Amino acid sequence: MLALKQELYQQLQTLVDKQIAIATENINSAKISQENDTKSTAGDKHETGRAMLHLEQENNQKQLAKALQLKQELASTNINQSKESIRKYFLSIGIGKLVVAEQTVFAISLASPIGQLLLGKRVNDTFDFQGKAIKITAVF
Repeated sequence: MLALKQELYQQLQTLVDKQIAIATENINSAKISQENDTKSTAGDKHETGRAMLHLEQENNQKQLAKALQLKQELASTNINQSKESIRKYFLSIGIGKLVVAEQTVFAISLASPIGQLLLGKRVNDTFDFQGKAIKITAVF
């Protein structure tokens, strides 16, 4: 099971690193666009364009901050600790559905509603989530 968790952890790292790279690239691209934007004769149109670039830049900064936070949360995940992982759910960061070693696994955050329900549960414990009773059959 450790090999599965290691592969899952690596996939999550790759996804987060990709999010960081995309956000950084978008930020740099927006900076270049803003620097190359010269005042045209259509003043209002120019100001609207600059405002849109500014909003895009803010959104890119938020995406980068979120991805960096995910990277930090993932780094604090201990894949060697059996209490951290419940079958089909990997408690780490909220990425969602992944396929690892031909198994579907959901990477979820401890801060998520289902993460909070799973916290402290053991084999044979049950809990309700979205109107469905879920029984924990294995912990690895």
